[in-house]
Amino acid sequence: MSLRVRLSRRRFLQVMAGTAGALVVGIGSLRAQDADIPLQLLGDDLTRLGPYIRIESDGRTVIGARDPDCGEGTHTSLPRIIADELDADWNRVEVVSLGPELIHENDTTQWRYGHQRSGDSTSIPAAWEDLRQAGALARWLLLQAAAQRSKVNASNLSCIRGTIRTPDGRSYGYGDLVKAALKQAPPQAPLQLKTPDQYRLIGHPAGDVNAADLVTGRMHFAIDQYMAEALTAVLVHCPWPDGRLDRIDTRATLAVPGVKRVLQLQPEPGQPLGTTPLAASVAVLAEDTWSALRGRDALEIKWEPGKDAGASSDQFNQIARNLLESQSEPTRRIREDGDYKDAAKHAAHTIDALFTQPFQAHVTAEPMNCLVRIGTDHATVVVPTQAPQQALAVVQRLTGLDASRIDIQIPRTGGGFGRRMDHDYLAEAVMLAKAARTPVKLMWTRDQDIRHDVYRPGAIHRMQALLDRRKRIVGWSVRKASASALAGRDVPADQIWTSEASPAALPGGLVANFSSAWYELDSILPRGANRGGSDVVDAFATQMFIDVIARDMRRDPLELRMELLGEARSLPVPGTDRLIDTGRLANVLQQVAARIEWSRRRSNGHGLGIAFHQMDGAYCAHAFESSVRGSTLTIHRAVCAVDVGRVVNPLGLEAQVTGATLDAVSTALGQAITLRNGRVQQHDFKDYPLAHMAQLPNTVEVIVVPSDDTPTGASELAMPSAAPALASSVAAATTVHIRRLPLMKELMRKL
Repeated sequence: MSLRVRLSRRRFLQVMAGTAGALVVGIGSLRAQDADIPLQLLGDDLTRLGPYIRIESDGRTVIGARDPDCGEGTHTSLPRIIADELDADWNRVEVVSLGPELIHENDTTQWRYGHQRSGDSTSIPAAWEDLRQAGALARWLLLQAAAQRSKVNASNLSCIRGTIRTPDGRSYGYGDLVKAALKQAPPQAPLQLKTPDQYRLIGHPAGDVNAADLVTGRMHFAIDQYMAEALTAVLVHCPWPDGRLDRIDTRATLAVPGVKRVLQLQPEPGQPLGTTPLAASVAVLAEDTWSALRGRDALEIKWEPGKDAGASSDQFNQIARNLLESQSEPTRRIREDGDYKDAAKHAAHTIDALFTQPFQAHVTAEPMNCLVRIGTDHATVVVPTQAPQQALAVVQRLTGLDASRIDIQIPRTGGGFGRRMDHDYLAEAVMLAKAARTPVKLMWTRDQDIRHDVYRPGAIHRMQALLDRRKRIVGWSVRKASASALAGRDVPADQIWTSEASPAALPGGLVANFSSAWYELDSILPRGANRGGSDVVDAFATQMFIDVIARDMRRDPLELRMELLGEARSLPVPGTDRLIDTGRLANVLQQVAARIEWSRRRSNGHGLGIAFHQMDGAYCAHAFESSVRGSTLTIHRAVCAVDVGRVVNPLGLEAQVTGATLDAVSTALGQAITLRNGRVQQHDFKDYPLAHMAQLPNTVEVIVVPSDDTPTGASELAMPSAAPALASSVAAATTVHIRRLPLMKELMRKL
């Protein structure tokens, strides 16, 4: 575990002097509460730290990464933003993880680091301005110190990899200037930042800062952490989310050597989903994991199902279909352009399709776990989380401790995909540690991870297109039925639609008469964020429907998409200040088409598929080439083009795009959570399979479009368009009609 030290309240304004003469720079307020600081950021002599940067007198630079790293590369990209403005020597930079910290100023409370969240494509956009300012401030102070020493105006000095040089060839290392820099008064206004031609790190490829530890097994994840005297806890969850414990016999369990306690947990009434246990459970606490698991197996438990014991996936889908076929008013009208009803009266042709997609689990590589120690006036929590501030709030509520007395430590995490934005497992660990009055290490098993998830909501889309006599698309309607991922989360009733539909969804704004509506469904299954969210299911339905239209009209799918996009222009999104650039979207589409040689006819049984999508100012397109022999699908090529604005780390971006593409392919090839008699039927990788390497393409050819636009996020971007492009290529290689394919699993069955 990382060592942390509690310090006094004393804090300086943005620039701080360490006891060993270190220069410490951060963005924040005049005062701060006590905080647990990573030892690396304190320096060798335990010097007090500001939020982001510490420069030691020997020239070493320590940079804090505020967002957790669950594989997105945030611990590389965010510090490189700072290091570039600082002109630090990247080879001498050490990166450490920053936990959440509250500050109090002028009777208000706020988070010291602002944005602290990963996995929802917001880390880079949120960091772009303030982290560059942090780096620029440290560089400015060093320049002022060098100017005094060299008698040269600061504007005539240059910074290169931790060294400041004068025009006549003299040089000063950052470490040599630290003491003088500490005496400089900070500027009163934000500093002018570098221009793109001055970047030395931003835009240049860099490997993961943890790569060596990851590939050699030295990296410690949360699941690898231990505390003295901690008991290991494993759980048996009620198989019905709304069920309860009927009876239990613990005698055999308590007789297992090493087993110490058997405790019961219940969801807290009235608490939002994701902040309390998802279901009733029984915990076995033991000296080690093996004893705990043996004790769990010896439990004699009978559960009583809840009121929804008869719920099933078939029932859910039938209710959705009935609702979409009815003439009832939708829960929410998302967007209405033109007059769809009038256009329908005059349409020469109509094309209809229905798309059904299942609930889906996260299956992170590292199952849910948490390590907790609770004292009388202090708590230490080691938790794999994507949302540290929300984690702190859960611990604070359950312990009653002041936030300044809670130490949240966030090691590298083995995958998040939205699952770790919720903290039901953290709440379980804290409850157990409180009840047992001893440190507790909670460990979920894979079957619990799959059966007790917060799932991506399943959905059914009913699509209709209107064509005029010249077979041009003059109208488009999409009606979607799903169970909101925001239900039960203290979100106002008139806002729960926002997790399921968006006025920015295409082809809104591209078709004269466009209508989109959402119908709310209820489900016993907990729902939450999952990589790509509703964009994944919506893009699948939209892109597959474009292929349905193209096939019925005997049109080329690429040509039809380009026709829909039309001339390059900015489309306003109703109710927002956002714009969608159709030119950038058309460009990524043309890029993948050219790379996969779309115009070259295949005569060897291969099929091509293509799809595009946009998310929050970022643009993506996929093209696949595949073939089917018997029941074996072979993906020969996968191409993805992305336009994310200015790229901070091209190597990291390529990794994110490749990973998301393969994740989407794996999901499309058969992952589905099904419900029968109120219980999830899947429990391991045998019935919720990840794709094997042989099923995946040998490589994903990634095209990164150069851009000077403001950076956007990318961790989710390549998810939505991958599956429909693959499905389209399979359909093109076979005789299966897309319209009849409710999901890719059915496609595989038909083959």
